[in-house]
Amino acid sequence: MQTGCHVFPRGRAIWRRSRLLGCAALACAVSCADLGKYVWVEDYTPPPVSAAAYVIHPGDVLNIRVYGQPETSARERVRPDGKINLPFLYDVQAAGLKPVDLAQEIEIKLKEFLIDPRVSVTVEEPKQLSISVVGDVAKQGVYSVEPGTGLLQILALAGGLTDVAHRDRIFVRREAPEPVRIRFNYDALVHGDGPGAQFRLQAGDVVAVE
Repeated sequence: MQTGCHVFPRGRAIWRRSRLLGCAALACAVSCADLGKYVWVEDYTPPPVSAAAYVIHPGDVLNIRVYGQPETSARERVRPDGKINLPFLYDVQAAGLKPVDLAQEIEIKLKEFLIDPRVSVTVEEPKQLSISVVGDVAKQGVYSVEPGTGLLQILALAGGLTDVAHRDRIFVRREAPEPVRIRFNYDALVHGDGPGAQFRLQAGDVVAVE
């Protein structure tokens, strides 16, 4: 009498099918894991950013108004060294400050020349944004674009998607005000459907096409 374990044809087929299904599930899990953590643009709610939170950059054009003193007011572009010149004042540090903080600094400095100066600072023209585009596009690189530029516009500047690009694997990696990776569908962008069409790039964004 023989003893042992026999695998009957039907049992062998079930085992083989289970193994194939397991491998397929594993492959899918690996593929999904390769995408990393992300949020679809339809589910992305950007944190509110007020004008008071804006930090001045080199290249910004500022409107500095000294109330009751039009001759002391000025419209100045922030130099590459981050400074501006004003009537009575030279080499005033502007970059890295919020407009309200710069206004206070100018008020303090003007007290040597004026009685109780009142100053307001507004950003009249923000500098251009530098956006990196990487991955499966015709021309990878860093592009300077105007504030308010959308994702489809910068993809066009990069020559569009390559033949091997996945049309639903377009990501924007954003670090501020908190790190997030936002996913887009190219066809939805082209047809102007949903939140993706209204999405606007901001300084520091990296666009990646996989």
